[in-house]
Amino acid sequence: MNLMGTLLIKNADILVTMDDHRREIKGGGIFIKDGFIEAVGPTDSLPGQAEEILDLSGHIVLPGLVNTHHHFYQTLTRVIPDAQDVNLFHWLKTLYPIWARMGPEHIRVSTKTALAELALSGCTTASDHLYLFPNGSRLDDEIQAAQEIGLRLHASRGSMSLGESKGGLPPDSVVEGEDEILRDSQRVIEAYHDPEPGSFVQIVLAPCSPFSVTGDLMRESAALARDYGVRLHTHLSETEDEIDFCLEQFGHRPVAYMEEVDWIGPDVWFAHSVHVNEQELDVYAENHCGVAHCPSSNMRLASGAAPILDMLQAGIDVGVGVDGSASNDSSHMLEEVRQAMLLARLRAGMLGASRSNEEHLPIMSARQALEMGTRGGAAVLGRSDIGSLEEGKAGDFIALDLSQVSYAGALHDPVAALPFCAPRGVAYNVVGGKFVVKEGALVTADVDQLIETHNQLAQQLVQ
Repeated sequence: MNLMGTLLIKNADILVTMDDHRREIKGGGIFIKDGFIEAVGPTDSLPGQAEEILDLSGHIVLPGLVNTHHHFYQTLTRVIPDAQDVNLFHWLKTLYPIWARMGPEHIRVSTKTALAELALSGCTTASDHLYLFPNGSRLDDEIQAAQEIGLRLHASRGSMSLGESKGGLPPDSVVEGEDEILRDSQRVIEAYHDPEPGSFVQIVLAPCSPFSVTGDLMRESAALARDYGVRLHTHLSETEDEIDFCLEQFGHRPVAYMEEVDWIGPDVWFAHSVHVNEQELDVYAENHCGVAHCPSSNMRLASGAAPILDMLQAGIDVGVGVDGSASNDSSHMLEEVRQAMLLARLRAGMLGASRSNEEHLPIMSARQALEMGTRGGAAVLGRSDIGSLEEGKAGDFIALDLSQVSYAGALHDPVAALPFCAPRGVAYNVVGGKFVVKEGALVTADVDQLIETHNQLAQQLVQ
């Protein structure tokens, strides 16, 4: 057989497929050719030879994690003192003027930093929401930087057009004209969007939020996206302040406003959806809208706890997002899966799940959380080629060393231990059959140099 472009993974202690049967294979392996999985199963059922062979005895292997919401550039403004202990609107007001000083180099370096952290924590596909373009910055800067790191990217061409002078939240210095937004949105779709299986770059249109763009831009962005077959994304129902804003400005709660501006459908996913009622969840379920759940950010900004179990029970696709690294202060994907599980349990407990004299409400299991981080994220992004380890899917997987201290005493159930015990990093991260992380180290960038440059830019930006 032709061995060029082949990779054989063998002897994993346990291989978590996340396939339709949720198989967990002891002594499992994967055979990848030209970036796609040709076979998965017990090692002795796979081809014995490949161009590269990796024995993963002592490791757990699972599909690469899918990050459904992020703002890479915010790695530059982590833990800004004046933004540490405030809610969303005050946090934004503090940071908008700092972000207005960014340029193309800030976008490029912060993209690499965020993706490096994501890769080391198990992410193989990331969606980023870039919604301000100061001082000549372009979405191209992010896309080109991501290509160097090697993760799959869903690059959202975000936008803000409703400045303070027109009743919006952002200062006028960071908003754009709507004609320019639409022209550039069309340009980046035509230049970069790849809808084919195994694609590394897909474009998303993503006006920032109801309080930073007009209804006209929402409608025109939706029409443009549907003309080109790309997906739509925005923040929605993140805080009670947002609900008050929408009621005052539009006479509707946020979800009803989305219906009015043609933003409900299977090509749409919303970040957060913390404050949604039963009727609004019905709208999501009936129209197959997806949700990016960002638990750390929601806790950090005191936004609340989204009703994720209600969403899952209603059949809504839910993925996990680390959100901006200034509202989470971390881009640790595996940790975010853990937080999703714990916050869902906290919410269930507050609703009475821990009362022994009443029927127990369901609580989220470790495997449910992992499923949100893999299959769920793929569904939210509209990807049928990632999220599980199956024949024909992209060759994206991660492996963790079971001998690390985080796993000590947890080998009774190594799969559940992934979110319960919070192992700190992956030993291997492979995207499309190519190594991004090998033996715990990022191989596509000089991390020490990247950190030094990133810290210099962050310091200059804040000063």
